[in-house]
Amino acid sequence: MIGIRTPFRMSFVGGGTDLKEFYSRHPGCVLSTTINKYMYISSHDYFNGDEIRTKYSKTETVRAIDDLNHPILRSIMQRLQVSTGLEVSSIADVPSGTGMGSSSSFTVGTLHNLMARLGRADEATASWLGKTACDVELGDLKEPIGKQDQYAAAYGGLNVITFQRNDDVDVTALGLNDQGMSAFSSHIKLYYLGNQRSASSILVEQNNNNALADKQAALQTMVSMVPAFAQSLTDGQFTFAGKLLNDNWSLKQSLASGISNPMISQAYQAGISAGAYGGKLLGAGGGGFMLFLASSDKHKALDAALSNLRPFPVDLTSEGSTVIHQDETT
Repeated sequence: MIGIRTPFRMSFVGGGTDLKEFYSRHPGCVLSTTINKYMYISSHDYFNGDEIRTKYSKTETVRAIDDLNHPILRSIMQRLQVSTGLEVSSIADVPSGTGMGSSSSFTVGTLHNLMARLGRADEATASWLGKTACDVELGDLKEPIGKQDQYAAAYGGLNVITFQRNDDVDVTALGLNDQGMSAFSSHIKLYYLGNQRSASSILVEQNNNNALADKQAALQTMVSMVPAFAQSLTDGQFTFAGKLLNDNWSLKQSLASGISNPMISQAYQAGISAGAYGGKLLGAGGGGFMLFLASSDKHKALDAALSNLRPFPVDLTSEGSTVIHQDETT
C-alpha cells in the first residue's frame, strides 16, 4: 500500500491572474500558502487482477481505464499506463467546492501516488507534479481553471507563484522565519459559509472577461499587490496586509458575476465591523470559506459577530505532496 498526503491551500492576493487569458498578455502572480488540511490518496493491489477499483464519493469497478467515469482518474491512468489489479481511494479533510483547491490536490496526490507505485517516485518532483497536474486538468480535460492550485499543492509552503507568458511557472518561497510564520498564522481566522459550489461557471465568465481592458487593468493592479503583501508579512505589518486583502477582494468581485452574493457580503461586513483588518473569500467565489486577518484580541468579537458561521482553525504548513506510507510490496 502507498499513501500520499497532499495539502490544501489558501490564496491571499493575485488570484485570477493565473488564468491564461490574463497571463498570456501580462505575467500573473499570486501569494498563497498551504495549510494542515489534506487530500489523502492510497493505492494497493486489488484482489481481482483484471479489474481496477476506485473509491472517491462513488465506487467504480472497471476492466479498462477508458471505462472510468472519473475524468481526472481516467486521464492520469491513461497517461501513466497503469495496469489492472489496482485499487485507488481518496479521503479529504475538507469538502470539494469550498475554495481550497481540492480538485488540484486530488490530481497532484493521485499523480504522486501512481508514480511511486510505478517505481518512478524520483521523477515526481514538485515541478513535475505541478506541471503534469496542469496538463491533466487544463490540457486533457479542458477545465476552465487557473494554474496556482496545482503548484501550491505540489510545492507546499508560503510562496509567490509567477505565471509567465510562455506558460512557465516560477515558485519562490517567501522565507519567513518561524517567528514570522507564527505571527502571521495567529492573525488568520477562517469561517465556513456552509455551502459548496462549482467554480467552473464563474471561472468561464472570468476568463472570458479577462480579455476586456477594464478587467486587465484590475488584474494588473492585483499583481502589483503581491510584492506589497509579501513585504507586509516580512515586516509584520498585518494592518497593511489586511488593507491589501480588502482591496484585492474589492477588485476580485468586479471580475465576474457570482463571485459574491448578499450572504457573502453580509458576512464580510460583519467581520470588518468586528475589527478585522481585511479579508476575502477563498477560491473562485460563490461560497466556501471566508478568510479574515485580525489581531488575536479581536478573535472573540469575530466569533460573536459571525456566530451563525462555523470557525475553522488551520495552521500554515511548509510541506507539499508527501509519501506518508509505502509497503515494501505494494
